[in-house]
Amino acid sequence: MRNKRNGLDQSRAPIYEALENFRRMRVVPFDVPGHKRGRGNPELTAFLGQACVGVDVNSMKPLDNLCHPVSVIREAEELAADAFGAAHAFLMVGGTTSSVQSMVLSSCKRGDEIILPRNVHKSVINALVLCGAVPVYVNPEVDQRLGISLGMKREQVAKAIAEHPKAVAVLVNNPTYYGICSDLRAIVKMAHDAGMLCLVDEAHGTHFYFGSGLPVSAMEAGADMASVSMHKSGGSLTQSSLLLTGPNIHAGYVRQIINLTQTTSGSYLLMSSLDISRRNLALRGRKVFHQVADMAEYARREINAVGGYYAFGRELMNGNSVFDFDTTKLSVHTLDIGLAGIEVYDILRDEYDIQIEFGDIGNILAYLSMGDRPQELERLVSALAEIRRRYQKDATGMLTQEYIEPEVVTSPQEAFYAPKISVPLAESEGRVCSEFVMCYPPGIPILAPGERITGEILEHIGYAKEKGCSMTGSEDPDLTRINVLE
Repeated sequence: MRNKRNGLDQSRAPIYEALENFRRMRVVPFDVPGHKRGRGNPELTAFLGQACVGVDVNSMKPLDNLCHPVSVIREAEELAADAFGAAHAFLMVGGTTSSVQSMVLSSCKRGDEIILPRNVHKSVINALVLCGAVPVYVNPEVDQRLGISLGMKREQVAKAIAEHPKAVAVLVNNPTYYGICSDLRAIVKMAHDAGMLCLVDEAHGTHFYFGSGLPVSAMEAGADMASVSMHKSGGSLTQSSLLLTGPNIHAGYVRQIINLTQTTSGSYLLMSSLDISRRNLALRGRKVFHQVADMAEYARREINAVGGYYAFGRELMNGNSVFDFDTTKLSVHTLDIGLAGIEVYDILRDEYDIQIEFGDIGNILAYLSMGDRPQELERLVSALAEIRRRYQKDATGMLTQEYIEPEVVTSPQEAFYAPKISVPLAESEGRVCSEFVMCYPPGIPILAPGERITGEILEHIGYAKEKGCSMTGSEDPDLTRINVLE
């Protein structure tokens, strides 16, 4: 099948083709990497396979250079931009974290204000630590039954823009981990009307570009930049990602920003996986994601028929804070059976050999994509039914909130680099935090640098630890102590 858009042949994969040609040439390697096509590390070769280590190579003229692409990598980027409807696409080998950070660093400098929801991934706040921009938080509503954050309401964004007219950008999570989408077209228009950029953390929305009946993609909505996790629903290798830009963004400057932090030794395993996966999505994505959405809808019906669980979907849509819903997401509320999401997550893994994406205080997420099959979904539904029968208990006294609205005292950069002391977590109430505290996944900070520690937040942290959430971000791995401003 050949699929040409704008004169570009989407059935091509130039990086993959160049690597295959290189493999046939049998070049003698007096360059890095030191394993020399696997000969110097037989255990690694036995584990990963000769086909893999044989193309784990260094940048060279026939294979181009990620820092300054002029041939096959540039062709791959042009094909990716074409497939995703972007003016330009950058291949990213530091995960969507590096994509998000490059997006923020390209838009903001020290002292600039940026409007964003508080339930952002920690990579966004890390970027603020690096560049010194000041966050203007739009605290999203929380669905009281599910305990999850919703999208950004139009009037909240309009209010933030009116109160902070010198802000340089508006950043939107679209979709959230749970599949909640904001009114992206309206937010883009509001930002542009105010002379601001619109940036989209689209880590969980790769498939929006290739699915019918799915929410609008960032590029289609007119956003200026979008970070896309190809390794999530797009099928590429872990740590590979795309940064997409619109027509009003200077691509050369973005490349310079990317090169500030991205490796000069770009992995050809990751880049070729992006190239091959983009081709697969362009040629077969619409059919594949239609099947994924159908499987998710089937699973929702079956899980809700079990009773006790609530697999939520498009019925949450309200035209504003839940403007749209990603129907490929299989999110399940578990509190009604008296179990936190993380408890169901642990039981599924430990007793049923089922690994789901994550569990938080009130919900679990089973991430469906192109590699899933109906028989595995049947196994998940059966396991959930059995867990309800074996473990259901009274839900009284269980917490629900995904995060607590913060009291911001100072900017993330000022707090992160300020003089600090370590105090016992139990004695930290009222102090200003200078580090991150979060459950990972999803990686949304409960506390970020510059935020006041409250009794409610301490209760939330204690509850999450008790239920078995993986707490990350703090210097103390056990989170018995926390760094605060002096």
